Amino acid sequence: MSVPAPTPPSTPTSPRGPCATACADTRLPPVAEDIEAKVARHPCYSAKAHGSFARMHVPVAPACNIQCNYCNRKYDCSNESRPGVTSERLTPEQAARKVVEVAAQMPQLSVVGIAGPGDPLAKPAAVFETLERIREALPTITPCLSTNGLVLADHIGTLKELGVGHVTITINAIDPDIAARIYPWVYFDGKRHEGRAGAAILLERQREGMKAAVAAGMLIKINSVMIPGINDEHLVAVNRAITAWGAFMHNIMPLISAPEHGTHFGLTGQREPTAQELEALRARCAGPVKLMRHCRKCRADAIGFLGEDRHAEFANTSLSVQDIEAGLKRREKYLNYSRSFEGAA
Repeated sequence: MSVPAPTPPSTPTSPRGPCATACADTRLPPVAEDIEAKVARHPCYSAKAHGSFARMHVPVAPACNIQCNYCNRKYDCSNESRPGVTSERLTPEQAARKVVEVAAQMPQLSVVGIAGPGDPLAKPAAVFETLERIREALPTITPCLSTNGLVLADHIGTLKELGVGHVTITINAIDPDIAARIYPWVYFDGKRHEGRAGAAILLERQREGMKAAVAAGMLIKINSVMIPGINDEHLVAVNRAITAWGAFMHNIMPLISAPEHGTHFGLTGQREPTAQELEALRARCAGPVKLMRHCRKCRADAIGFLGEDRHAEFANTSLSVQDIEAGLKRREKYLNYSRSFEGAA
């Protein structure tokens, strides 16, 4: 089975052609050498890495403990490309097996993330088992996790033990009155909390979880969904707050509200921001925290480089032991080759 020739990270090229994102954006603040080493192979945390390294999301988290007005989780869905959508749900054993088989066929695979279709920490047992199985099968892979942060503080120790050093938290507001317009309810401590009361619980728990993760040495990326007329002006305050709390990166994403997706915002006519509005907000948030400009709003089962999704290609993959061993040796050669270029300007 042929694989693409390795591309040195110092001169990354994308399978989609020349990169149209801000890979060489001189507005980005400098990164300390120790942190640079942590993000050198993470395509989401490093714009420089996203043309040379690939990611894989494993959909092992079906449940969620909050409701977002912009979210509608879908299963058995292959024709939508947005967060919360997947073509299948995997058991921990299936997920670990698939990671190994994809790595054997994609030497550039460096990161495995759990980002849905629900929240990974809403029912964490399957997620923790998945991370443990992946670590045992492929210890050179970087595990990461994306969460709403409601119960993150309760699981920092376990995540550290499982090798998770990169965590993304979605924070759309720090004001409960604004958050109540985004989150109809929050399920916490065995009870469903609605409206402002639920939003206040979520925001406090997000702050606690983020601070605990930072204190544990994790790199934190914050995702924020820009919703015109609701939190667009407020996200400047969110950016200031997460800067003070120790965030590494802020990813301000445009709301996706197409009616056919079936979300509350989509069905009630909430408009999406224009490209000009999004860039103006990002400009106002420029500061100590890096701004992510290469996000592709990936599916919960995305596979490949950012900007491409090869999940359908691996839907029924099944390799022999010999093919897996040969593929993993090719991957190791690619990683060894790339090390000599990491950190190059």
